[in-house]
Amino acid sequence: MDRTQLTPSLGSPMATGLGRARALGALQSIGASSAGLIRADSVTNEVWLTPDLVVRLNRDASMRLHREAVLSQVLPDEVGYPQIIQHGGEVGSDWLVAQRLPGIPLSRAWPDLSPMARRDAVHQIAERLKAVHRTPCPRLDGLHDVPQLLDPAPSGSQAVQRLLNAVARLSQMPNIDPTFMADVTRMVSDMAPALDPFDATTIVHGDLTFENILWDGAEVTALLDFEYARPGPPDLDLDVLLRFCALPHLHVAPDYEHLTKAEDYAEVPWWLAEEYPELFSHPRQLDRVRLYSIAWDVRELLAYPPQEPLARLHKHHPYQRLSQTLRGIHYIDRFNGEASVHY
Repeated sequence: MDRTQLTPSLGSPMATGLGRARALGALQSIGASSAGLIRADSVTNEVWLTPDLVVRLNRDASMRLHREAVLSQVLPDEVGYPQIIQHGGEVGSDWLVAQRLPGIPLSRAWPDLSPMARRDAVHQIAERLKAVHRTPCPRLDGLHDVPQLLDPAPSGSQAVQRLLNAVARLSQMPNIDPTFMADVTRMVSDMAPALDPFDATTIVHGDLTFENILWDGAEVTALLDFEYARPGPPDLDLDVLLRFCALPHLHVAPDYEHLTKAEDYAEVPWWLAEEYPELFSHPRQLDRVRLYSIAWDVRELLAYPPQEPLARLHKHHPYQRLSQTLRGIHYIDRFNGEASVHY
């Protein structure tokens, strides 16, 4: 969920003196020059750049960067993940220094790419993603806040238990209709067998947006930001990717949000299905991606409970997205040709 590559943000209020001091300390500890150090846009971590290196600084009490450092040791070369020079620091204040690769986020380049270049970029993404998905996941501790409230389990009904428990908690909260949540519970329970089994041991990226794909002007050079990677079925990566394609402006740096249009990404899921058909091949694929989406939205709703009734909430509030799922007008339905709703 980082916005970390080559988008300097020197005037950002998040560009703290403490962050700069931490970045300088990390570079000094490995004997690297800090000449030309600038801050880059980022959401999850604080990120600083030199001409040759990227310094990522953890901003919360987690092991995200440590997990990514462990994972980097098993990622195949085809993924293009940058070489990690060093990782250090304490839990919640750890840092990671990696090689800086050429390029910019693909989302930044996308509005100006020709249809042919876009199609070729999706082909390259598919090949790199296949390499991720065939790699066994090492033990990765420290991810306590997974993007989707689903747990590895031999059956779908077991995998959704944490999700159902969260829905039950939400039904007791102000401004949330218990009848609505009962409908969510029934939908989740009915679709849960589509996940049988939910115990894959290969890697999923966990945050697959075009912000985390590096583009050098001619080709994809890397998949980045594996902080939320974990073992899971490959199609779990469709959740964030489809969300990005439907609502891309919610996932990019503010300075080019106004240039980022959903219509520019309308063909991406279809191109990906042509390049990576296995990702879409489950007989109950639509139910699976709906479950993934619900599991994301329920997590967000717990984090941001509504302060007013559903009808008065912003259209992108997680409560609104759950309502769209129940009514069959979600962006997943639109991608499936079953709804024609503009978001």
